Amino acid sequence: MTGAEYAFQEDARSTAADEQRRLAAVRRYAVLDTPPDGAFDKIASLAARIFDVPMATVAIVDGDRVWFKAAHGFQGVQEIPRDPALRAFPLGEDGPYVVTDSLTDPRTTGAPLVHGDLGVRFFAAAAITTADGHCLGTVNVFDTRPHHPTENQLAALQDLASLVMDELETRLSSLHTVAAERERRADAERLARTLQRTLLPPALPAVPGLHASAAYYPASADEIGGDFYDLFPLDDGRWAFFLGDVCGKGAEAAALTSLTRYTLRAAAIYDPDPCTALANLDAVLKGEHQGGSPRFCTAVFGVLDAAPDGCFTVTLAGGGHPPTLAIRAGGTVEPVSTVGGQLIGLLSDPHFVQVSTHLAPGDALLLYTDGLIEARTADGSLLGEEGLARHLSTHADRGADGLLAAVHKLLTDLGTGVSDDTALLALSVPHRRTSPPPQENR
Repeated sequence: MTGAEYAFQEDARSTAADEQRRLAAVRRYAVLDTPPDGAFDKIASLAARIFDVPMATVAIVDGDRVWFKAAHGFQGVQEIPRDPALRAFPLGEDGPYVVTDSLTDPRTTGAPLVHGDLGVRFFAAAAITTADGHCLGTVNVFDTRPHHPTENQLAALQDLASLVMDELETRLSSLHTVAAERERRADAERLARTLQRTLLPPALPAVPGLHASAAYYPASADEIGGDFYDLFPLDDGRWAFFLGDVCGKGAEAAALTSLTRYTLRAAAIYDPDPCTALANLDAVLKGEHQGGSPRFCTAVFGVLDAAPDGCFTVTLAGGGHPPTLAIRAGGTVEPVSTVGGQLIGLLSDPHFVQVSTHLAPGDALLLYTDGLIEARTADGSLLGEEGLARHLSTHADRGADGLLAAVHKLLTDLGTGVSDDTALLALSVPHRRTSPPPQENR
């Protein structure tokens, strides 16, 4: 191999590598095959006016085609093959590329735009060049007559190419910002879901003679809520449960939720009386206040006491929380009201209300947070306690799982009317199994 042949091959390899880097830059700006855009259309139109010509383009040069981001005066033309015979789309030129008369210019011999239907006689192009020196394409003007452009016109064409590059840089920056924001939101959502799971029991324990089911519906995927619930055994064979809602959202609400949940558990071990448990929580929240923003919550705390006949006595205490609903085996829905119970952690000497109810086979209890009853119906009105009771009355005698399925459908139907988190805890006593009558011996 001669030195000249070796140099030619090296030049060819260098040219191919440069082209690959240029095409990578084209891909980086993600402009190919994007919809028409008014900003680029205006640049093409302005170029045509400056040169007083009928045609102008903003062209991006791909590997085997020239694609028009904007085309003024070209009807229905979005791209043309990349033809080396017509360098109206020159790459790597230091200044504007000008052909004043294509019929006499040796650079355009055989060019299809010159000898085809368009009959281009004049064209000029200015490169759209990145800061790191890669040419993405050109801003071009065309005419079917020869032209001798002025220096001012050519300078303006270069300015328009710079404007195109500035616009592409701005849009690339926006794409990066959007991508970063999406990633940030995805990270926030993953963190919120992980943290939210730590604030709720991973599963409810099995209570002899009782069915229990719970659910949590966050209003926002990337915001940590303050709703909580739990069900756990007491040392004397009874079972305790609670459900509530702390003030606020985010990290502070998460910390308060964790404190509240574990305080109620500890209080129940010390003294399972429902009002006493809420009073202990009130004292802890006030101790956490320490002159900062008040930390308060609403809650219902209950104790389940099983009877030999399969029934349960339920003792409830409430502090500022919506009433628990008892769904009877016959289909009626009764509020187990703790109205008068005051917010926990806010008042100097709060009052908590304690009530008892009886759960017979086929009966169920539903505890919920106020995100459910504060949801808006299709006509804009609040669902409210009465609306929830009406809905549940048509789903009686379905047990804890059936109740949660009914509320899930309700929340789905309400859709965007739900604006706050909703926590649910359902407890039901299954129907007694009746033994078949003994058969007579024959």
